[in-house]
Amino acid sequence: MPIENEGHAIDEVVERLSARYPDVPDVDVRAQVEAHLAKFADAVVRDFVPVLVEHEVSGALALQQVRDDA
Repeated sequence: MPIENEGHAIDEVVERLSARYPDVPDVDVRAQVEAHLAKFADAVVRDFVPVLVEHEVSGALALQQVRDDA
């Protein structure tokens, strides 16, 4: 995936996660996505990076939601 497409895919990840977790401010979702994206900075194969980031952030937000509800 070309880098410019990855940026668009990451924006879509932020949109999907913001819709799935409306109680989390968009800026916080974006910050978590960027933090998890940084873990893949050295990845040679970039095709699945947005999917992996979305999976990790979704898990983190779900855990945060459970803790907040407790």
